[in-house]
Amino acid sequence: MGQSAQLTRRPDTVDAVVTRMRGLAAALPERDGIAVFNRVYLTVTEEVDRRLTAGRFADPRGASALDVRFAERYLAAVDAPEARHAPACWRPLLQLRRHPGVRPLQFALAGVNAHIGHDLALAVVDTCHALECEPAALEGDFDRVGELLVALEERVREDLMPGPDLLQIADPLTHLLGAWSLEAARDAAWSAARALWALRGLPGLAGEFAQRLDAAAGFAGRMMLTPLPG
Repeated sequence: MGQSAQLTRRPDTVDAVVTRMRGLAAALPERDGIAVFNRVYLTVTEEVDRRLTAGRFADPRGASALDVRFAERYLAAVDAPEARHAPACWRPLLQLRRHPGVRPLQFALAGVNAHIGHDLALAVVDTCHALECEPAALEGDFDRVGELLVALEERVREDLMPGPDLLQIADPLTHLLGAWSLEAARDAAWSAARALWALRGLPGLAGEFAQRLDAAAGFAGRMMLTPLPG
């Protein structure tokens, strides 16, 4: 992706994640699909950082660890030397990020789909391993972060959805918005994280389960990024 050494260092704090995302925002063209998703994700991550600073999380250590490991998976996908080296969930966005027939709202939703539909469950498991805890210990902060993710969906709609005079009932975007729910995806991610944790002693089966999550999110993302008429 041509990022500098400073931008490709693996972040280990929420502040470092915010810095990295701001660097991406400054480096990428505004219409780039990754830039579109990065802007809305950055807004939510900045809010997580503010709430951590204000002591709004019951377990700041757990919330911070979860947020960082969650973001790491997105940033690792962006750092992949080619789209084919990224997880399947991110490949559609990486491959179509400059397609003139894909609208900004589609880019944003495809990024949210990849991140929630695949990365979130694995980030919970990563955090449990790092903190040596069960998923139940993270559930409260998972829900609080989840509230911010719902805010991300609202921000996507407010900032990127065409005005009511442009978005007609027959517009494909109307169907797209009604066919996907972040809240449902978040609930599915929690169930998947619990299943992956339960399978941790069976690495082959856990790996197959994770691959299927990845493939399913990639398929959904490909559909979301179908080029639409202007």
